Amino acid sequence: MNELFEHTSIKKAYFTLAMPVVLSMAVTMIYNMVDTFFVAQTQNANLVAGVSQGAPLFTMMIALGDIFGLGGSSVISRLFGEKKYKLGRYVSGYCFYSSILCGILVTIVMLIFQTPFLHLLGASESTWKYAREYYLVMAWGATFVIFGLTPTNILRTEGLAVESMIASMTGTIINIFLNPIFIFTCGLGAAGSALATVTSTVIGDVLMIYYTHYKSKKLTTSIRETKISKKLQLEIYAIGIPASITNLMATFATAMTNRYLIAYGATSVAAMGIALKISLITTMIFVGLAFGAQPLIGYTYGAKDKKRFWETIRFDLTVVAGFSICSTILIMIFAPELIRLFMHDATVIKEGTIMIRWLSSSATFAGIILVFTTTFQSMGKAVPAFLLSFCRQGLVFSVVIMALHPLFGYTGILAAQPVADLVTLIISLILFRIYKPKF
Repeated sequence: MNELFEHTSIKKAYFTLAMPVVLSMAVTMIYNMVDTFFVAQTQNANLVAGVSQGAPLFTMMIALGDIFGLGGSSVISRLFGEKKYKLGRYVSGYCFYSSILCGILVTIVMLIFQTPFLHLLGASESTWKYAREYYLVMAWGATFVIFGLTPTNILRTEGLAVESMIASMTGTIINIFLNPIFIFTCGLGAAGSALATVTSTVIGDVLMIYYTHYKSKKLTTSIRETKISKKLQLEIYAIGIPASITNLMATFATAMTNRYLIAYGATSVAAMGIALKISLITTMIFVGLAFGAQPLIGYTYGAKDKKRFWETIRFDLTVVAGFSICSTILIMIFAPELIRLFMHDATVIKEGTIMIRWLSSSATFAGIILVFTTTFQSMGKAVPAFLLSFCRQGLVFSVVIMALHPLFGYTGILAAQPVADLVTLIISLILFRIYKPKF
């Protein structure tokens, strides 16, 4: 492994580390695309809008799962590196059962505060029925979605990446088959979309548990092996919570956008739901590339290898920016055709085309921001990493959309994310100048 980090060419080392993560991101992208595609085949704008309004719930659950999955795997990897196998095993048990408890609590909260949450998501009179159907199924399935992120990540700490991928891919394939069956054959509509997601997640979880219990030598599924110190618990949350911020902010931005768009009709919300999913094609790939490069950046930084560190940063920026630019050009050109794959409604196609072009216009900015964010994380610079994660689709986005909407109306809503990306890019450059390493 030292050979890969220290002597292998930057290009080879980069893609060796990044491609498995890119593949994992592609699986997540397929999950998102499949639901939207089959829901859109109903050609019911209100139903599509209702599911789009409920979609941030899934992102929120992934974010919560990341706390235990990413936070736990980071701590376990370090402990295994220090040969503290028993302690790492207990951390895996703690994360395993804490994620289940978290899921149960989320279900209870979602069921109790159903109406306020639906209002917060932007559900209107025309979309309430469909948003509520989707919401209730996802509420009952929260435990399975949140839990799944833990074994998905901690299995990789023992080198069981293939097993983790098999479980994820199995869930994705089953989701593809179940969507049309539940939505159309069973006539469940919006609830069918959510039920397909939850059912496929349950099957994926079962496989994850099997691999953790029978294939792993160092991890555990035993509830008796869960007691860890407060210090280790804090380490899990200190790493896991900031890592989940990006997904939480994406949930917030989507919900906020939907609340502004619903005033222009359910068709606009439906169009944005489709446009956002298409834009994920670019986002998920550069997320995979940026996160895949983290170990190499962290290693070269820790080794104080100035030359290799800066070569890695430059190559990371070149690959992410280059991919984003090419992807943006293609999406801009084929925007109408991409929207038409989902819905044939002329209004949705027209609005969706404009929306996806606005969203794609700043993809390169978003990619560069992520490279700086992951670099700060690799260097252990929690403050700038948190600020960038919180700003792009959180604080900066909120300020921008509230400022642009009164001035430019509908166009202001569409321009909010690109403008927020530009502002955050400037912030990221300033932060990097302040926090860049001084070898």
